[in-house]
Amino acid sequence: MRIVIGVGGNAIAPRGRPNTVADQRAQIRQACGPLLDAAVDNELVITHGNGPQVGMLALQRDPDGNQPLPLDVLGAETQGMIGYLIETELRNEMTRRSRALTKQQRAEARREGETIRSGAAQRLVTTVLTLAEVSMDDPAFQHPTKFVGPVYTDTEAEQLAAEHGWIFASDGGHPRRVVPSPRPRRIIQVDSTRRLLDAGHIVICTGGGGIPIARDSKGSYVGVEAVLDKDASSALFASELKADVLVMATDADAVMVDWGTPQERPLRVATVGELEQMDFAAGSMGPKVQAGCDFVRKHDGRAVIGRLSDLGHLLDGTSGTTILR
Repeated sequence: MRIVIGVGGNAIAPRGRPNTVADQRAQIRQACGPLLDAAVDNELVITHGNGPQVGMLALQRDPDGNQPLPLDVLGAETQGMIGYLIETELRNEMTRRSRALTKQQRAEARREGETIRSGAAQRLVTTVLTLAEVSMDDPAFQHPTKFVGPVYTDTEAEQLAAEHGWIFASDGGHPRRVVPSPRPRRIIQVDSTRRLLDAGHIVICTGGGGIPIARDSKGSYVGVEAVLDKDASSALFASELKADVLVMATDADAVMVDWGTPQERPLRVATVGELEQMDFAAGSMGPKVQAGCDFVRKHDGRAVIGRLSDLGHLLDGTSGTTILR
């Protein structure tokens, strides 16, 4: 089975937790057990968000106090950083599992060329820098909705808006920066990823939805000031890879109906048609629901939304929200 798992940026850097590299590594380390379990007898692609990370990098200054780097460059930086953390922790988890086996089990796994749940046979892991093409005519450039960075106080948000011209929206009752998030039209590294999967690699790619690029008047690629939605890019990528399952792992148990009311309850199974009749927050669950519907509609696969720690149950349909045609 070919599986694409999108790990949300907030699952790597949860709200209310320190956004340090050490803390992010610790969060990723916890995720690597379920991710490796999912790779047993399956082809696995891991995508990831970068909203908290790219927002934090945007606060940096050069020694002369100049403006931060453009968002496409920051996206490339976060792909390298988060991809590095995921890949090294996956490799560390495989090593730990391999050491836990007996000498006889390791020999049998090597002889059979099998990847067993305890991780005796080492899987190849590759991180791929990924570009995503967008259209400069996308209306998203006029209506920024993508949350990046931390939440702020009202005073901090006012100061940053005045200093940088940043736009803010409410995220859980707190101001948070929003940037344009145009729809991805094409993922450039699809063929490369397909070849890596065919060769047995676990592939980490499409970080932050891909580095946003567009064609200029001469047909050359140029970077774009935007942060793409990881779920939209993952859905497009999963469709082009002909994946069987798209998992959007986040810090929520499931898609919630009547969210924020006494009638709030998890939605366990829903069709595309049912979900299209419901309203979801534009900057949080809405993009995940839309991405799941897009994937199921285009490819007739199965999409699942839920908590990263419940990954095994998400795949067998006993947890989270499953989206069907």
